[in-house]
Amino acid sequence: MSKIPALLTIVGLTLALTACGTSDTPKATDAAAASSPSADCTEPGKLSDSVKVTGDFGAPLDISIDAPLEPSATERTVAIEGTGTDTAKKDSIVEVAITLYNAKTDELVQATTYSTDGASLVIPINDTGLLHGLVRSANCAVEGDRIVTVSTAADAFADQETTGVAVGDPVVFVMDVIKVIADVPTQASGDDQPVEDGFPTVALADDGAPTITIPATDAPADLKISTLKKGDGEVVTDGASVAVAYTGALWATGETFDSSWGSAPYAVFPTGGVIAGFTQALVGQTVGSQVIAVIPPEFGYGAEGTQGISGTDTLVFVIDILAVAGGPEA
Repeated sequence: MSKIPALLTIVGLTLALTACGTSDTPKATDAAAASSPSADCTEPGKLSDSVKVTGDFGAPLDISIDAPLEPSATERTVAIEGTGTDTAKKDSIVEVAITLYNAKTDELVQATTYSTDGASLVIPINDTGLLHGLVRSANCAVEGDRIVTVSTAADAFADQETTGVAVGDPVVFVMDVIKVIADVPTQASGDDQPVEDGFPTVALADDGAPTITIPATDAPADLKISTLKKGDGEVVTDGASVAVAYTGALWATGETFDSSWGSAPYAVFPTGGVIAGFTQALVGQTVGSQVIAVIPPEFGYGAEGTQGISGTDTLVFVIDILAVAGGPEA
């Protein structure tokens, strides 16, 4: 179980849209939900075509749903065609403003707040983390699309109840696609920087996966952050969501306690939803950079610790910053 996502302070819409069932996938009750949501484009149908949405892109909308809608498969209609040139595909990242309705009752479940402070949700196009209906909706999108998706309950909340959605209810997603990052790098590509004294050493495998070697000294008492590679991409601002590859080790033993390498091409975190030391290692850095952070307990899991980490453990993270979406502009 990854330690970092467990620290996310996710509330409201994002929590509701996180996949139910296991920590990785929603419970699938039919063949459509069990198939990969990121493999193919989801086709339009009579039900998704029947949902009428008016209002300009990026502004509050009016909607007409001929409820109750009872989809046998998830359907997806592009109500406004965008002009973006990058098309979302497997392992892309899509930044959206999203509104959620109950397809059975036509009631608004979650209204979208459109603002200059970023989108409602950042969606990785993969098979974990978020509801399959969301991923199906964002897959194949281009910037500027407004997409209407009528999702089966199996691709949404399945047999879980959430505010405004009863067990087994289908839902309607309306999303305005603000940004598509079609190709997310798999490792940091920035220029190597001088190694600072006192930090653990880092050796990289051919695929970029780091091995961390802890020096035979006591852990520093203060938070320490150093840039190992300097990228030339977008600056990570406070409040953004960041795609990273990371490895975490314990200073005391050198043991790796968490790593995204080998399990997924990247992980996406909001900067304000992780431990304080991880946040400080991200904000102000540039995409393409690799940083190392030595995080004492007060900037990590605190005196109580967490699974496998004591309240006195100093953590070491090596973080590749691969992409950034959402949040205010730098």
